[in-house]
Amino acid sequence: MEKLICVVGPTASGKTGLAIELCKRLDGEVLSCDSMQLYRDMDIGTAKPTPDEMQGIPHHMISCIDPADDYSVGRYVAQAEPILQDILARGKTCVIVGGTGLYVDSLIAGRSFAPYPQTGRRQALEQRADAEGMQAMLSYLAGFDPDAAARLHPSDRKRILRACEVYEETGISITAHDRQTQRIPPKHAPVWLGLDFADRADLYARIDLRVEQMLAAGLAEEVRALLARGVPDSATAMQAIGYREMVAALGGRCSAEQAAEAIKLATRRYAKRQRTWFRRNQAIHWLIRRPETENDEILQSARRHIPFFDKSW
Repeated sequence: MEKLICVVGPTASGKTGLAIELCKRLDGEVLSCDSMQLYRDMDIGTAKPTPDEMQGIPHHMISCIDPADDYSVGRYVAQAEPILQDILARGKTCVIVGGTGLYVDSLIAGRSFAPYPQTGRRQALEQRADAEGMQAMLSYLAGFDPDAAARLHPSDRKRILRACEVYEETGISITAHDRQTQRIPPKHAPVWLGLDFADRADLYARIDLRVEQMLAAGLAEEVRALLARGVPDSATAMQAIGYREMVAALGGRCSAEQAAEAIKLATRRYAKRQRTWFRRNQAIHWLIRRPETENDEILQSARRHIPFFDKSW
């Protein structure tokens, strides 16, 4: 049995704290599965754990990508899988923690992704999109992959062009490729632990508090520094919740107060989507919080689901 645990759930549910406590007791290391904590110098708005909060536990796949770079789930799996294997090979417990459901599921499944070749086709598609518009590109996509075209909105330029690129490079639609990979049995069989609140209002109150703490800690200054060093506001990283709203405030398109409320609302909506995503996974053992729940109670509840726990707990 692989000593592998996945700690998942909505944002602000306490995943990082539980993961660190599990690592302390199970000789483990954290493998982050958060699509925004990957980026360097984006610490406040991504709720990245501080060195003090890490308590000496090694953390991987945090602060390893430049904010100006594009990133994808395919790149994540390619980088994270060797780290996972290395942790296990050294006899450690690997604790995967994060709320980016697609990244977590793809890593556990061992899903392969169509390659990103450098043949010039992508550049040609970009030029065609500039000349003809995204509605025309969506119509082009519908000609060979109607399922993907039906899923995508004309504003989703990145995914539309990616789907076109995959077909032009491989002759196989991205929908067909995804179906093929999904039929392959999962590569890993972790213990799944999910954190959530019994009352959604308690989770939302915790989210609001976290946003206030981010603003007090200097989120605006963090965003201003990223823009000053040349990270474009169109970069994938700057579309993250908290960053796009703060870019708007710094650009005078809304007030700081309006940005704060927009961040809270967007985060609550994101948490709702995370809940929906993870609730589909029947393997998850849910650990339910209430405002009065102590962290040790959650830890002891988690222990009951881990077959390789240290009997000295």
